[in-house]
Amino acid sequence: QVQLVESGGGSVQAGGSLRLSCEASGIRFGIHYMAWFRQPPGKERDVAAVINSDGSTHYEDFVKGRFTISRDSAANRDTMYLQMGNLEPEDTGVYYCKVEDKLGFSYWGQGTQVTVSP
Repeated sequence: QVQLVESGGGSVQAGGSLRLSCEASGIRFGIHYMAWFRQPPGKERDVAAVINSDGSTHYEDFVKGRFTISRDSAANRDTMYLQMGNLEPEDTGVYYCKVEDKLGFSYWGQGTQVTVSP
């Protein structure tokens, strides 16, 4: 059974930092990529950062230079992180982790709330 468990959200003031974690287990066929998505209030969910199986990364413009995505792999689980710095009120939203396996199946975490006050 695939499980994605997110943690690390919270409330901070503008300019502050947070680190999100997403622990993935039960991925039977290997991971193609892991990603963080952001969904601001009343808006669509958009990709923020991606880390591929070869370790390469991609950042959307709105997080470049402020956020860092990384991943630790163990025998039975993979943990993805999003180190968020210089946070802005516009970063407020629910952050979701997504894992796509090598067969093309996608899995989503439950989401974690990030609130940035001015």
